[in-house]
Amino acid sequence: MRTIAYVDGYNLYYGCVKHTPYKWLDLVALVGQILRIQDPSSTLELVKYFTAPIRTKLATQGDAAGHAQAAYHRALEARGRVEVHNGWYSLEPSTALRYEQDAPPRKADRVPVWRLEEKETDVSLALHMYSDALHNRCEQVILVTSDTDLRLALSLLKRDAPHIRRGLIYPRSEGAPRPSNAALAENADWIRREIKTAELASSQLPERVPTRKRPIIKPVYW
Repeated sequence: MRTIAYVDGYNLYYGCVKHTPYKWLDLVALVGQILRIQDPSSTLELVKYFTAPIRTKLATQGDAAGHAQAAYHRALEARGRVEVHNGWYSLEPSTALRYEQDAPPRKADRVPVWRLEEKETDVSLALHMYSDALHNRCEQVILVTSDTDLRLALSLLKRDAPHIRRGLIYPRSEGAPRPSNAALAENADWIRREIKTAELASSQLPERVPTRKRPIIKPVYW
């Protein structure tokens, strides 16, 4: 069964990668081993990875974080069967309700804040998945996210392309609290509710990824 996986990079990173030594993650290897357990007859043709370049001025590691992310994206594509699709981050002044412990929020009591939002990644992921299914570029889609904003994409896919099998992988650490997103689950044919630590550990890119020019080196602080 020809399969394409669609990975919500933000969800994956904050769901089960950020506080681990497994950031140099081989997405094809990770999704592939989960798929082999779920359905050994399936073939992972492609992984589409949806993310956004970080704002280095807001990152703990500064410019080094931007270089590390860029190196990771190049390494993924150099290994093959991965497409990296970039959105972008907007940073705008805004206001938010003031938080006071043991007190309800008051609409008129607001404080100035910076609002950082990832843009276009969810829309891009949803449209790629829908288009690939309707044009029969695959027989199965795997969605790697726990973001309920993508519920409608799965629901429309179920309605308009019922012949396409739909898999769902929650990017949650082993033993972490299960997300309560039945809206996603009800539109999937099968669900994996966590990613095991052993699966992350065994799905790492080599520390030096060869290319036609210079090899790509795993960032030191990763």
